[in-house]
Amino acid sequence: MGSQRNGFKKESFILSVDVGTTSIRCHVYDKEAKIRGSCTTKVVPLYPEVGHVEMDPDALWKGFITVVKGAVQDTGVHMHQIEALGISTQRSTFTTWDRRTGVPFHNFISWQDQRAADLVKSWNRSCTMKAIHGVMKVLYFLTRQKRSLAASLIVFTTQHVTFRLVWALTHYKQVRQAVAEGNCCFGTMDTWLLFKLTKGFVHATDYSNASATGIFDSYQMCWSSFLCSLVSLPLSIFPKVENTGHHFGSIDPSIFGVSIPIMSVMADQQAAMFGECCFDVGDVKITMGTGTFMNINTGNKPHTSVTGLYPVVGWKIGSEVVYLAEGNAADTGTAIKWAEKLELFSDVRDTSAMAYSVSDSDGVCFVPSFSGLQAPLNDPKACASLMGLKPSTTKCHLVRAILESVAFRNMQLYETMLKETHIPITKIRVDGGVSSNDFIMQLTADLFGRKVARPQHNEMSCLGAAFVAGLGVGFWRTREELKKLQSSDELFTPREVHKEDAGSPRREYTAVLQSWERALRRSMNWYKP
Repeated sequence: MGSQRNGFKKESFILSVDVGTTSIRCHVYDKEAKIRGSCTTKVVPLYPEVGHVEMDPDALWKGFITVVKGAVQDTGVHMHQIEALGISTQRSTFTTWDRRTGVPFHNFISWQDQRAADLVKSWNRSCTMKAIHGVMKVLYFLTRQKRSLAASLIVFTTQHVTFRLVWALTHYKQVRQAVAEGNCCFGTMDTWLLFKLTKGFVHATDYSNASATGIFDSYQMCWSSFLCSLVSLPLSIFPKVENTGHHFGSIDPSIFGVSIPIMSVMADQQAAMFGECCFDVGDVKITMGTGTFMNINTGNKPHTSVTGLYPVVGWKIGSEVVYLAEGNAADTGTAIKWAEKLELFSDVRDTSAMAYSVSDSDGVCFVPSFSGLQAPLNDPKACASLMGLKPSTTKCHLVRAILESVAFRNMQLYETMLKETHIPITKIRVDGGVSSNDFIMQLTADLFGRKVARPQHNEMSCLGAAFVAGLGVGFWRTREELKKLQSSDELFTPREVHKEDAGSPRREYTAVLQSWERALRRSMNWYKP
């Protein structure tokens, strides 16, 4: 039984589910934003072919149901004490399904999937793209509209949905047939879950998820009809785009026994930004999970990038739209998991101590690019590599090189963000599973030359979706109230280096960084078409 307030009213809670790349977790939050119950299950990725990364929709749905029931049970409360549900999901992982039956035509195609790499490369090099870039440059010269500048610089990537969806339409006959019959639904994970939770009544997404697909026009705030006609994607299959804080519908009572309002749907990185209370222009959030995502709040205008930072909608609540500029590195946690599989260590918690047990990596450089390289280098054909191995190399040297590579990619993204946005940075907050590694956190602070804060709880995507859902039902009233609920942080401050040494931690690393950048260049364009 749930605890009671004043002996009369049962305590109420907010339920939040985060569907990540490696796990699905559900938390039950009370008024103080404390986790009162939780449940987690693993997501098992499928690798049917080299470069293909998929997920089973049925397994995902079962996992979703399991964690919700498990978290509520863990809290010791009843389902009817849940005031609202918030959902945070990985972005750009999609499937298509039959509008009438809800049965998917194929597995989810993951954001990490590389099946469209050649298609992306050929389009980026095509005469069509050169012509579009040229026309848009002229338009920008005449109008000075940022939207034209953005279009003149657009580069397709495999992480965006666009060409993976083109691939699916080309290779799956039943998808093409359903499109022709008007029975095809497209959706990222949030859309598919909404469809399932409402028994097919709701086919929708929110602005944060839509803006991360690469098919959405963040300037016009709608699906891009120009892009869809350019690459032959049918607009009829796309979901309706709603506010991030919105009553999307209610969970069908046959699923959990009660009808629970779904009050927020959010992309995981934007949800983490909201969970970190990065509400002000210049606030930076770094999430280090399967990949690293660095976001800066750019206010009410989308950022136009020249080196692969991507403008996304952070959230739209009421009439307020907040934009973020984002850079990412795809293989942060993947690299550490890979090292664990090789038995370089038995417990991931030992890695920080292993890295500190040696003074340097003994000249070993690791390039963490199992899924290619993202901003600012943008090379989907880059390979992961270990260079500079010697007979003297130990496991500790290898572990240090791997952890260093994560901090080095952080530094690349941070420097790109500084050069591109020209926005004074107000605070830097770091979350995600990899942020629990003290070596990476300290080296990141050293390389940035700035204080970096780590919250007590690193699962910020769940909290962000809960915050938005809670605001929607009056569970919490204002954002100022949310800021007061934040857990105390651990601060990592740049180390002081004696003058007789290199002068600053960053300069101390100059030679190592130069070697690592050389290794990066040698890893580029490795996989040929």
